[in-house]
Amino acid sequence: MSSLTSDPNQTDVNTIIRPPYFFISGFIAIPDMNYYYIFLCFVYIISLVGNTFVMTGIYVDRSLHSPKYIAVFNLAFTDVCESTALVPKLLDMFLFSRQLISYDQCLTSLFFVFLFITMQSFNLTILSYDRLVAICCPLRYHMMITHRSMLQLTGAAWTFAVLMVLISVCLITRLSFCRSLVIDSYHCDHGPLFRLAAPCSNVFPNQMMAFLNPCIVLYLPMVFIISSYICITHALFTITLPQDRLRAIKTCTSHLILVAIFYLPVILTYLLQSLIPTNARIINLSLTSILPPMLNPIVYVLKTEEFKVSVKKMLRRGSQRAVTKHF
Repeated sequence: MSSLTSDPNQTDVNTIIRPPYFFISGFIAIPDMNYYYIFLCFVYIISLVGNTFVMTGIYVDRSLHSPKYIAVFNLAFTDVCESTALVPKLLDMFLFSRQLISYDQCLTSLFFVFLFITMQSFNLTILSYDRLVAICCPLRYHMMITHRSMLQLTGAAWTFAVLMVLISVCLITRLSFCRSLVIDSYHCDHGPLFRLAAPCSNVFPNQMMAFLNPCIVLYLPMVFIISSYICITHALFTITLPQDRLRAIKTCTSHLILVAIFYLPVILTYLLQSLIPTNARIINLSLTSILPPMLNPIVYVLKTEEFKVSVKKMLRRGSQRAVTKHF
């Protein structure tokens, strides 16, 4: 299972060896994981229901048809896609002992999982830009943040994310896998996958992408978000009326919570990975991929005043329709 029988020293240097399958080892060595799989199932259901509710609310309520909510809708859509790309396959593999995954399925899973994780980060960055303009340049907000500019930002983010992830996947296809076929992760993860080819191929381009991807997807957006909130904090001190300052702070609270939920666990895991045991690191990384899509809609419903008003309107309409039908 762990290796091929062919000797890599006897293979033609121009031959690319693509195995028919890989084996996802992931959670196998961790005891009592059935409880964790049940937990993931509930997380997935809540994520689907919550994000679908957010998208429906934005679509139905015309008061939420503002440029900012284009990014919020896109974030909810990305959360649904990420959860669907990751959780059902993870449960199928480990609940029913189907850890074998074909070469093509592995690369397809790699592409979509990393695409949606990348878009989560970019969406939070776009929302940070929206808050920066709203508080630091309030008089120019409606000139700078329009439906057209937000759609352009979102479209550019999707295009860049697709190209970046596609390059990473295409670089995998040039590798030969002539020894181990066991991926030490809970899905077709980029790093554990290309390292399997290290004895047989030149993986330097893949290592470069493994270095660039976290910088572009995690560290640079985090630097931008921190810088934007430094500017926002400075702008808040220039606001003289306490009620206006409090209102401005409230508009940032939900976004700050989403940023902390998404960035802090995964960045700390990457920075401290040499100190964290392998099993703990795998579980932690799986949680950082699965929990944010569930928590994002909860944060927006509970912490965003506009959305709470919208939810009350929808519930009131629903109750009125129910009363009308009853009579």
